[in-house]
Amino acid sequence: MFPERLSEVQIAVQHALDQAVARLPAGDLRDAIGYAAQGGKRLRAFLVLESAALFGISQAQALPAAAAVEALHAYSLVHDDMPCMDDDELRRGQPTVHVKWDEATAVLAGDALQTLAFELCCDPTLGPAERRVALVAALAQASGAAGMVYGQALDIAAETAAAPLTLDEITRLQAGKTGALISFAAEAGAILAGAERAPLAAYARALGLAFQIADDILDVEGDAALVGKQVGKDAQAGKATFVSLLGLEGAKSRAAALIDEAEAALAPYGAKAQNLREAARFVISRDK
Repeated sequence: MFPERLSEVQIAVQHALDQAVARLPAGDLRDAIGYAAQGGKRLRAFLVLESAALFGISQAQALPAAAAVEALHAYSLVHDDMPCMDDDELRRGQPTVHVKWDEATAVLAGDALQTLAFELCCDPTLGPAERRVALVAALAQASGAAGMVYGQALDIAAETAAAPLTLDEITRLQAGKTGALISFAAEAGAILAGAERAPLAAYARALGLAFQIADDILDVEGDAALVGKQVGKDAQAGKATFVSLLGLEGAKSRAAALIDEAEAALAPYGAKAQNLREAARFVISRDK
C-alpha cells in the first residue's frame, strides 16, 4: 500500500510543481528552477497529504501545501550543493544546478523556489485565510533562522570547530537542518484543519531524527548509484555523525527505537494513520 501511495503522491506533486514553474517567464532561470524541482522521494509531500487526510482534507485541497514543502526542500538542496556549502556535483543522480548552469543561476533558482513555496501556501484551495496564514508562519519558522537555516549554520560551524560535535550537539543540529521541515510537513494537515498538533509533532520529531540517522548510515553503506550523490564524504572529512558516535549497529538500533516512538505517537488516530506508520518504517529501510 505504501509504495503505491508514495508513487501517487510523487506523480501528483510533480505535476503541481511543473504547472507552477510553467507559469514563470521563459529562460535559463525557469529551466534551472524546473530542473531542481524534478524527482526525489517526495516524503515531505507525502506527510502533508497524509496528515491532512487524518482530518478529512482531500488531496486536491492539500496539494498546494505538499508542493510548497517540496519547493522549499528543493531550494535548500540547490543552495546546500553549492561550493560555499557542501560543494557537491551530483544530486538525485544528476549534475547539481551550479554545475549544469553556474553559481549565480543556482543562487537565483534557489531563491525563486523558496518564494514559490510561500506563494503556494497562499493558494485559496487550502482553505480560510487564517489557516493559510498559519501555514505560512509555520513554514517560515521551520525553514528560517530558528529551523532549517539554523541547522545548516551549525553544520558549517562544525567544520572548523576545535572538537567534533557531541551526540547532543548533532541531535540539535539535525533537528533544525533536517527535522524542522519534516515536522512542518507532518503537522501541516493539523494546521489546515485547525486541529491539535501535539501527536503529529511528536511523530515528526522522532521521524526526522530517524531520517537523518538513516542518511548517516547510507553515507557509510549506501551505493552512490542508488543514493544519487557521493557517499563516504562524512568519513573523508572527519565529520562527527550518528554513525561515528554510536557505531553502525548502535545507529541502526537508535533509528529503529525512534521509529517505534513515531508509531506510538500516532495512536490517537488509529487505523487512519496506517500510511504514516508505513512511512516511518520506510525511512529506515530505504536504500537512497
